[in-house]
Amino acid sequence: MNPTASSTSDLKQQLHPAMAQLADLIEASWQKYLDLAPYQLPEGLGYVEGKLEGEKLTIQNSCYQSPQFRKMHLELAKVGTNLDILHCVMFPNSNYPLPMFGCDLVAGKAGISAAIVDLSPTNGDRTLPLPYHEYLRENTDRAFSQIRELPEWGDIFSEFCLFIRPGDRDEEQKFIATVGQFLAIHCQQALAVSPVSAEEEQIYLAGQRYYCTKQKQNDKTRRVLEKAFGVSWAETYMTSVLFDLPHFE
Repeated sequence: MNPTASSTSDLKQQLHPAMAQLADLIEASWQKYLDLAPYQLPEGLGYVEGKLEGEKLTIQNSCYQSPQFRKMHLELAKVGTNLDILHCVMFPNSNYPLPMFGCDLVAGKAGISAAIVDLSPTNGDRTLPLPYHEYLRENTDRAFSQIRELPEWGDIFSEFCLFIRPGDRDEEQKFIATVGQFLAIHCQQALAVSPVSAEEEQIYLAGQRYYCTKQKQNDKTRRVLEKAFGVSWAETYMTSVLFDLPHFE
């Protein structure tokens, strides 16, 4: 089925309550710390509808930019009554020495099955800058009942990556609070650092490219999009919306 476009639908209130809460937290954090401007997605890809195994699939994207971030992307998706998805990535401008913030929530009828948040290094030695390391070590609570295993392509993630299945509502709330802490340090550091030289920028650009290349190996995401919209559309969406690479002269 070909995707159709609309600009009037808001999925947030139809999703799992924790997902709507997290979406609000992410956007509130961006508005609190950063000087936001709209980011224009390719035509027809801001809101799309399709069919997946007889169920309606709806995707709604919100995108912003700021002086420090080339693109801040929040995607909400719903498949009938069976599956809710939140996906968020912050892409730094490649001349800023910043990691990649990424967060995902996946919920089914039984509740949230996967929750992940990380600040993935983009520098040459693939480690987080010291202010991140110190803050996350001292301030984040990693005591969750069900820790999940990272995928085979997960070498992009930092030592502070949190990938869990929340055991109850308290753990859902603790995870959301943890995302808030990741966002706070990330936005504060974005305001504190200065742009790097053109030579150093190549290092961070390569780090972003590696991150996007690895993320596009997520076969689960690709299979869902291919079944709903076809192979060609799925490839376009993966490469131009989810994990597009920065232009660099």
